[in-house]
Amino acid sequence: MEKKEFEFSGFTLNGFVMLILTLVLFVASSVSFYFGIVEERGIYFAWGALGFLIACFLCAGFVMLEPNTARVMMFFGRYCGTFRRTGFFWVNPLITTKKLSLRARNLDAEPIKVNDRAGNPVMIGQVLVWRLKDTYKATFEIDAQQEMQSATSVGGNPSALMGFYERFVKIQGDAALRKVAGEFAYDEEDGQAGEMTLRGGGDKINDKLEQELRERLDLAGIEVVEARINYLAYAPEIAAVMLRRQQASAIISAREKIVEGAVSMVKLALEKLSSEQVVELDDDKKAAMVSNLMVVLCGDDTAQPVVNTGTLNM
Repeated sequence: MEKKEFEFSGFTLNGFVMLILTLVLFVASSVSFYFGIVEERGIYFAWGALGFLIACFLCAGFVMLEPNTARVMMFFGRYCGTFRRTGFFWVNPLITTKKLSLRARNLDAEPIKVNDRAGNPVMIGQVLVWRLKDTYKATFEIDAQQEMQSATSVGGNPSALMGFYERFVKIQGDAALRKVAGEFAYDEEDGQAGEMTLRGGGDKINDKLEQELRERLDLAGIEVVEARINYLAYAPEIAAVMLRRQQASAIISAREKIVEGAVSMVKLALEKLSSEQVVELDDDKKAAMVSNLMVVLCGDDTAQPVVNTGTLNM
């Protein structure tokens, strides 16, 4: 896409030099008024009034810029460039300027309720770092006339205009977050095995979110420095049910591990008894031994030992 922004190349003058000249003109106008009163000559009043009007006109051309700020310069509606030089300057008073801040800003969005790919309602929030990059797009590609009017003045405060951009970023950020959240399941239990999920995606999900935000905010000349999901949870209405499901899944996984360990221990015990010829067991005795060991190893409660004082057949 063609870049329409360019640097202002019009006439500029050191602001302090022009300030001295303007003060001299004010003083000269005052002296002319004085002689007009003393000598009662109208020509002095005329020169004094003219000098005073010219000095007031020159005062409208003073421009002061701090680091990481810029002014969009317009001459009767025509874009003349973007002025970024830091300091105190004087420009053509007929040029209208709009002050913009180019500093990085944070947006810590409140969690919003969205539906993941499986249709489950989840609460998801993001933190976003952004800043204005293209002043032409930020000024002319989106409509912020009321806010821009408050920033269109010499020394104008860009707070109202930047507040508009913050609201624009928040709305587009919520839309991007809803779109990304709807493309993935919350976790693997809600989706297919091996696919990327919101909870397990990590940096890949964040990269996807950044890409979506850049596509949406590029229209307004806004650069996305960083975007991260900072909050993710099930919605309150299903949180308790999902917690029980997660607890059940954890219990099943733990049981599988316990059974796997118990089987390996029983197998080792039978192999040891057989290889070292400690005792000869037929199939019935082995089955009984396996049953007893599995009950002891897999049971939740502590086993109560029973001492056999007779023979193995008792």
